Amino acid sequence: MSDNAKQSRQFLLLSAICAAITFSVWRLLLNNFSVDEAHFAGTQIGWLQSLREVPGFLAFGAVFLLLLIKEQYLAVLALAVLSVGVALTGFFPSTYGLYATTIVMSVGFHYYETMNTSLQIQWLGKDEAPKYMGTLISKGALVALITFACIWVAMDLFKVPFEYVYLIAGIIGCAIALYMYIRFPVLPKKSQQHKHLVLRKRYWLYYALVFMAGARRQIFVVFAGFLMVDKYGFTVENMALLFIVNQLATMWLAPKIGKLVANIGERNILLIEYLGLICVFVSYAAINNHWVASGLYVTDNLFFAMAIATKTYFQKIADPKDIASTAGVSFTINHIAAVVLPVLLGMVWMVNPSWVFYIGAGMAVVSLCLATLVPKLPAKGYESVLSAA
Repeated sequence: MSDNAKQSRQFLLLSAICAAITFSVWRLLLNNFSVDEAHFAGTQIGWLQSLREVPGFLAFGAVFLLLLIKEQYLAVLALAVLSVGVALTGFFPSTYGLYATTIVMSVGFHYYETMNTSLQIQWLGKDEAPKYMGTLISKGALVALITFACIWVAMDLFKVPFEYVYLIAGIIGCAIALYMYIRFPVLPKKSQQHKHLVLRKRYWLYYALVFMAGARRQIFVVFAGFLMVDKYGFTVENMALLFIVNQLATMWLAPKIGKLVANIGERNILLIEYLGLICVFVSYAAINNHWVASGLYVTDNLFFAMAIATKTYFQKIADPKDIASTAGVSFTINHIAAVVLPVLLGMVWMVNPSWVFYIGAGMAVVSLCLATLVPKLPAKGYESVLSAA
């Protein structure tokens, strides 16, 4: 392996570690901090989650920043902004203060994710990409697990206040970002990237898969966890334990999923994912046992690792110059559902919670149909089975 390849892997790994530490702290403490310190009610939480998704919807703007800053440094800057947003969170325990720090955090997080996706696709070879992406997911899960353990020790045993936990996490994130800026020179890329928005007709299937993935994400993030609390009465401790199980399962399985993508191809992985999601969503709606529901929750979370297949599918069909711009556009497409669905499905939930998951199963059916159009051997000019080879 060349020195540049080793450095690019180290860069991606440190990026994953930095994001895992900072975002894990923000996510774990959010509900308790917003209620105990900022005195949020349900409406304010809803607005907070909507505001958090807006920077993701605007992720296409990252491509314009590439006119001013190199992609690698934009990723580092985004990590620093994420870290600053987390560091400040605990010092503004009010409605508008939490809104403001959440937006700062979210801008950093979503622009980092956009650049990270682009750099992974550009730096990793097509054969190694699925395996190393799985490794990165596994390492991120391990770091998140360690972070949660540290939070528990700090807050439960030593009674460290919210603001100092947030601050310490933010300082660690900023330190990692600064180290990355100093440590890594500008690593070479295979091609110069377009610095304008790119929308290509031949990428339509990728856009559709990304849009449906965003819709599926909302079912899990917004409603699956709420189901565990609302229907089965899970406490904070129960949910924390469930999250730990999720991280342990992800650490073990994500690298295996990466190898499986490399061995059996993107099409088969996507078919497995969406068939599994149909079963999971229908089961959420139909069962009434908290043990079964817990198993479904962990299984549901594991399917997120299969998003590797969507990334590597795009890697195989893309013009190399389109990658950075398309990463921003795809993040925006992915977040269209995030802006609309929580409100609409929240109304459905008030009528009958099971309907939300039946709708989710319907979305998975649509995704399954789209997955059948992915070629067994996708390539530029053969983006779908409807394309001329």
